[in-house]
Amino acid sequence: MSATRSDATAAGPPRLMLPGLREVYGAYARAADELPALPGALQAEVWTSAQLGALEAAAPHEQGRRAALGDLVTVLRGAGTPGTRAFLRALAAIGPAGIRRVAGQAAGELRGLPEPPWADALGAVTPGQAWLIQEGPLDGDRLVCEFRYEGGADLHALAVRLSYGDAPAEIVVVGDVRAMMAAARQAMQAELCVVQPYDAAAVGARLRAALDGAETYPEDCYPALALARHRAAVLS
Repeated sequence: MSATRSDATAAGPPRLMLPGLREVYGAYARAADELPALPGALQAEVWTSAQLGALEAAAPHEQGRRAALGDLVTVLRGAGTPGTRAFLRALAAIGPAGIRRVAGQAAGELRGLPEPPWADALGAVTPGQAWLIQEGPLDGDRLVCEFRYEGGADLHALAVRLSYGDAPAEIVVVGDVRAMMAAARQAMQAELCVVQPYDAAAVGARLRAALDGAETYPEDCYPALALARHRAAVLS
């Protein structure tokens, strides 16, 4: 047990803004034990985004979401395990802007715990090609942008389908980008869709407006929402 965890335990449970959710935060802290065993930064970011999505989907309003995020950081720091430190590192990398600094500070307070080899790669991506895929007037626009980690590792893509008025209808993190684009080109040859290059900065502007402008989102969008917001910010 780390000295940080021992001190926190001796001081009793941390004070929370939403103490009625203490068991919920505890469940997140326990779930974080699986995080260090994931194979890479992308998988860790997808995992973290799913946790954040569940929290946001359940929050009654923005103020409640911010309070819950602050409480979550407090509980993760107090748990003081390698998993919760990895979770804090991921929150500092791709979490909502308002929580990144405090999550990074909390992770720093847990230094000395073992870290997975991908910890320093979290959030450190470079955008690549961007595409606009149009499948028909009723299906909206699908915006696709490729990303790589340092050295060109772990090519992946964010694919977001925007419906009428640029409202998010679907958010997918694609691991096999080449297969996705090959399927899209086959569909284009069959005249089922149109695929064309799209300016990455323009993709970022549309995505930021769409992902930050809604009060609620389709249920299936929440798991990838935090990751999508991070990638859209990289496209600025």
